[in-house]
Amino acid sequence: MADAKVPEFLGTGRRKSSVARVRLSAGAGKMVINGRPLENYFVSEVQRSDALQPLTMTETAAKFDAQITVSGGGPSGQAGAVRHGLARALIAADATLRAPLKAGGMLTRDARVKERKKYGQPGARKRFQYSKR
Repeated sequence: MADAKVPEFLGTGRRKSSVARVRLSAGAGKMVINGRPLENYFVSEVQRSDALQPLTMTETAAKFDAQITVSGGGPSGQAGAVRHGLARALIAADATLRAPLKAGGMLTRDARVKERKKYGQPGARKRFQYSKR
């Protein structure tokens, strides 16, 4: 006989150029990101708290285990992507958590990205120095 499959809840989060794929399953609060524990992956306490914000806000940190794959961008963008993905996966697990997560701004994709460089300029907004004579 096949084992009873534990339900998994999926969520995809994005921030800047980072993408996080989150798999939540019932458990004791174990977080694994790219095969490493959360404490080893996000060394900064600020990034750790930012990534775990949806779980702490809804007080569900000890109810779920998370298997997360994150790629692209830097540590700050990846923490934001994990936060977005966790919030989406929590809604898939329990739809009643939508209201507090939405009020906390966890479900909105932060659309701020680096502006592209324009031709005829040294950067996105900066202009070459003007010389009258």
